[in-house]
Amino acid sequence: MMVDNTNRKDREMRKLALTVCALAGLTLSTMSQAQPYNYTLAGASPGGLWSNIGIGMDQVMKAAYPGSTVTYQTTGGGFANALLLDQKKVQLGVVHNAELQMAIEGADPFKAPIKDLRPLAYLYDWSPFQLLLTKDFADKYGIKTFEDIVTKKAPVRMVLNRRGNVANDIAVRMLAVAGASPDDVKAWGGNVVLAGSEEQGDLLKDRRVDFLFNSLFVGIRSLVEVGQAVPVVMLPVSKAVIDKVAKETGTDAYVIKANSYPWQPQDVPTISLGAFVVANAAMPNAEAKAITKALIEKIDAMRGVHPSMKELTPQLLPSLSNKFTYHPGALAAYKEAGLLK
Repeated sequence: MMVDNTNRKDREMRKLALTVCALAGLTLSTMSQAQPYNYTLAGASPGGLWSNIGIGMDQVMKAAYPGSTVTYQTTGGGFANALLLDQKKVQLGVVHNAELQMAIEGADPFKAPIKDLRPLAYLYDWSPFQLLLTKDFADKYGIKTFEDIVTKKAPVRMVLNRRGNVANDIAVRMLAVAGASPDDVKAWGGNVVLAGSEEQGDLLKDRRVDFLFNSLFVGIRSLVEVGQAVPVVMLPVSKAVIDKVAKETGTDAYVIKANSYPWQPQDVPTISLGAFVVANAAMPNAEAKAITKALIEKIDAMRGVHPSMKELTPQLLPSLSNKFTYHPGALAAYKEAGLLK
């Protein structure tokens, strides 16, 4: 009997030990899943959409992992953010699609290719190039499309964004694919003015330029006000130019829907900038997966930070994984959520 009691006690002790170990493992697993994360996200100037994206990322991570913090860092924009990510000075950054491709290829302003940038999520693709021409200039020179400006060598005074802004790079590239350069425009008797987005509307309203050419959100107040002050038309871009520029720059084809403005009765095809949340390839897979999972599950927090983000869907987040190399942790989150095969 003594032997039986001893065996029974041994079995009970082993069972108890296994139970304790299982509970400890469960506790550690739960703690691991619920651990807070603290990141810095490089954005752009304060007060713009990207600062709202920083707020959204902070809200998303707090909702998914209580105690987490995403601190927004003001920078010069996507070009600067790509370098900061490459140097591992920040964990996260917002980078335009075109800036990401330029960084990967080592195109100007980058001195060499940056190979370790890994997108986690595509946040928007709706910042299209809107090409507003005064109606009197369009009527005088018979301009109906963007390419007409080049083929007719119209002496147009155009305003582009400042150098160092990716919108300037893409606008110049669109001109080049259409068959012209800023110097050509000047040779035809036109001019090319460089100004920030906040100044461009006033230049057109004051008729100091004829043509506004910039990447802006549809319905932006500055363009609404331009149309109220000056009769304007919006020029479409040909499929040939759109396809070539999109392939070369990583931008997207886009259609500005008819009647987005009172003076725009038809759909207008064009090119659009978009933006990613990007990490360095060295970020652990588990962290990249946690961030991406939070974006998928708490997407309403990101939608609510700005009216322009209300169209964000879980399906958009991985939508460019066929064009750019996403972080493997992010891909795992999308597959787990059924958003990728």
